[in-house]
Amino acid sequence: MHPVTPLRRAWAPVAVLVGWAVHDPDQAQRQLTRLTTTHLLVGLAVLIPAAALYGFLTWWFTHYAVTGTELRIRTGLLFRRTAHIRLERIQAVDVTQPLLARVAGVAKLKLDVIGTGKKDELAFLGASEARALRAELLARAAGFAPETAHEVGEAPERQLLRVPPGVLAVSLLLTGATWGTLLAAVVVPTLLWLATHNLWTVLATAVPLVGAAGANSAGRFVGEYDWTVAESPDGLRIDHGLLDRTHETVPPGRVQTVRIVEPLLWRRRRWVRVELDVAGSSNSLLLPVAPREIAESVVARVLPGVTVPTGEALSRPPRRAGRCRPLWWRGHGLAVTGAVFAARRGLLRRSLALVPHAKVQSVRLTQGPVRRALRLADVHVDTGANHTVTASLRDAAEAAELLRRQAERSRTGRRDAPPDRWMA
Repeated sequence: MHPVTPLRRAWAPVAVLVGWAVHDPDQAQRQLTRLTTTHLLVGLAVLIPAAALYGFLTWWFTHYAVTGTELRIRTGLLFRRTAHIRLERIQAVDVTQPLLARVAGVAKLKLDVIGTGKKDELAFLGASEARALRAELLARAAGFAPETAHEVGEAPERQLLRVPPGVLAVSLLLTGATWGTLLAAVVVPTLLWLATHNLWTVLATAVPLVGAAGANSAGRFVGEYDWTVAESPDGLRIDHGLLDRTHETVPPGRVQTVRIVEPLLWRRRRWVRVELDVAGSSNSLLLPVAPREIAESVVARVLPGVTVPTGEALSRPPRRAGRCRPLWWRGHGLAVTGAVFAARRGLLRRSLALVPHAKVQSVRLTQGPVRRALRLADVHVDTGANHTVTASLRDAAEAAELLRRQAERSRTGRRDAPPDRWMA
């Protein structure tokens, strides 16, 4: 790893002390009151070298190697751990640079691997070294020979879209979640103060609400700032971040579901948000905000040959569905094309989910007692990313036919689908 890495890991002993103090604040306060200046200086004289030694040793005993078939990561000072990551199971390789890492000229490499719950990472590498290693891993995952993979280099890219900061800021102001959390952060603590007159109760409630309001407004702006989407042979590349810069990749052929989200206040401007479900990857956002026409052109890059159904092409549930879900039944819709299963839900915040037939793992039909009485049913489509898309409140006879036909479409779709390979 890069020589800066020990500075990051040296904080572990300090974090242990902070965790103890937070866990038992009364005991920590009593111990602090007993400390003299001499005790404090002696403690710092022991803690700082111990933390520096821990950081150095963990860095010294961390190595990685790229073989012809796998990436090996060996860590551990007392307890050794060696991770063997098969190259053909790598789904995405992301380069992230927190603020201090950008200042130091280093980067963190994160790998999405099939069958793992969290990303493996290499932190930290030099920024240029991280990009070179990323390119080599992608080349080897694509099937290039080990002796030529390092010569392939970074695949060229062509920019498709860049979200202006002003558009991003306006979209956040027009999002209901932003104003909802801000309103809750003001109203709930006020009501608690009027009811209890207990400052600690108010603070215990207000701090999480203010944090949630900040995450839904300023936090999202900082994280989604300068959002750029580019096309390359190894997939769609996404760069974003004001303080922490992140370089992500949406791998080709691994997108299971695309959701086009349309909040109520965005419709007049024809803005949408595009979200993803990717097998073996935690990347879940393709576009934070974009005009609908541009968003649909980017979706066509993710799902080749797919045309997003228009609102007129979506069939609504029968009118009797209003007895089961008054008013909100109008927000549901369904369209099945030769390429995708498309289901819409939501009246104020519309969400249109697109599932390619080849990505459907199973199809289910469910009916509760109320729906049976109204001759309605729900059809659930399960994908490889452990998510489900539901066509709700369909006529029972239509749902039974949809179940049969969708199983056949999925079978033929998987048979005719191209291989999911990098740089294919």
